[in-house]
Amino acid sequence: MYTYKFYDSADYEQGGYVELEGNETVDSIKNKIYGIAESYIAGKYGEDCSFLLIIKYGGDVIFNEIEQGDEIGTFTITEHKDKDLEFECILEDEMDDDLNAIDIINKGATEDKAGNYEDAYTHYKNGIEWFLMAIKYEKKEKQRETLRRKLIDYIDRAEQLKEHIKKTRDKQRACAEESNGTAVDGKKDKEDTGMDSETKKLRQGLEGAILMEKPDVHWEDVAGLDGAKESLKEAVILPIKFPQLFTGKRTPWRGILLYGPPGTGKSYLAKAVATEANSTFYSISSSDIVSKWMGESEKMIKNLFAMARENKPSIIFIDEVDSLCGSRSDNEADATRRIKTEFLVQMNGVGNDDTGVLVLGATNIPWTLDGAIRRRFEKRIYIPLPDLAARARMFQLHIGNTPCTLTQRDYRMLAERTEGYSGSDIAVIVRDALMQPIRKVQVATHFKRVRGPADRSSPGASQQQQQQREYWTPCSPGDPHAVEKTWKDVGSDDLWEPELTSTDFVKAVMNSRPTVNSKDLEKHIEFTNDFGQEG
Repeated sequence: MYTYKFYDSADYEQGGYVELEGNETVDSIKNKIYGIAESYIAGKYGEDCSFLLIIKYGGDVIFNEIEQGDEIGTFTITEHKDKDLEFECILEDEMDDDLNAIDIINKGATEDKAGNYEDAYTHYKNGIEWFLMAIKYEKKEKQRETLRRKLIDYIDRAEQLKEHIKKTRDKQRACAEESNGTAVDGKKDKEDTGMDSETKKLRQGLEGAILMEKPDVHWEDVAGLDGAKESLKEAVILPIKFPQLFTGKRTPWRGILLYGPPGTGKSYLAKAVATEANSTFYSISSSDIVSKWMGESEKMIKNLFAMARENKPSIIFIDEVDSLCGSRSDNEADATRRIKTEFLVQMNGVGNDDTGVLVLGATNIPWTLDGAIRRRFEKRIYIPLPDLAARARMFQLHIGNTPCTLTQRDYRMLAERTEGYSGSDIAVIVRDALMQPIRKVQVATHFKRVRGPADRSSPGASQQQQQQREYWTPCSPGDPHAVEKTWKDVGSDDLWEPELTSTDFVKAVMNSRPTVNSKDLEKHIEFTNDFGQEG
């Protein structure tokens, strides 16, 4: 008799499962073998309930998928939330492959015997992935060990085939080049570039992380944060301009961590570094280096640092570094642990000349970083909420050339009203205030004529030097020159934009709230006292 175990996806991590026994012969299965697959059961238990199905027969676990719509009989749940439920099981499998691990491996062995080594290698590779999934979900250690031994044999054979295929292709390339009179050695391409085709492919994937166009953000565009800017200049700008200063024991910083509440300008500082530094800038996220293929993520990280060393001076910027280098634990996946280990090895620089390579990280939650990763960031700079002067400067920077009537006193008043706001919060406030003139145009019932320069694309010249023309601008119904009309009655080129006023900004401030709370700030201050420094 078959024994069926349905693992509830919500309880699977805790080892909870529902064991069921078939109470009738399952004719619809016939000679097919089914196994682990994420499936959905439609029935009395509920629509679209996610389960993992394991079918055991004769003590062995056989892995395969369930074909869509297969009815496998009526079952009684004997253990789940102290209830007995009966329902008809219709399993719907979402996975694409319709072959199990054993079928795929057997197909690879058949192709192997027939001498079709490339097809055999492909089947072995796919079968190995299925075996890895089987080992992950197998509960019995004895069965897991059996699967591991088989897996090692298949991996060894796959590696042999991979090497054989590579040598065959090299010989074919050598023959082709010899017939064309270009080269005799089939490894010429590798010798010329110093890398094989796999490394080339990995590096091509990383080329998209190289920032080709500078973001056009300069030091003066960053309000406040003088300490952070000075540290970045020490690490990036000065070593390039005055290399004679950094000799002997005096070396520039090789790892800088920018941390602080969200929206305080950490990524904006990185943009300023990319603009000001005459360096190769790599902007990295998890999607650039994390791969579903085993071992490829570590190779991506290794090649990233190799490319940075070859193109130095260079900067590797890792935004939200905590997503890649969080604290290690016993429960994390092996792939995640290997990624962190490779980062540690590459940032340590053992056996490598890391002169001229800066790793710049940014995070909102520095206390979750692994201790070894934290140590490799030699400078840990706290990016706090902006102070009064920085907030006033931010309002000016975000308004830019937009027509307004604000004075220095108004900017200071707005800065005082936004205590506890981040730079991102202030940017949102300014954007809301910039919409106020548009709202005035929308709701205006009266307009009046005003004179302005005919060419509004040349704001640099004074109005007296330019040809003047008349425009319409919103006004109060009580204005002596008011004419009753709406924006629909004004021509596209005849509207004169109302100037921004301090009232517009006060309204925007009253309608907004800061996104950073006191508890977050306390955590950052505590981390700064333990590990960091003020920026």
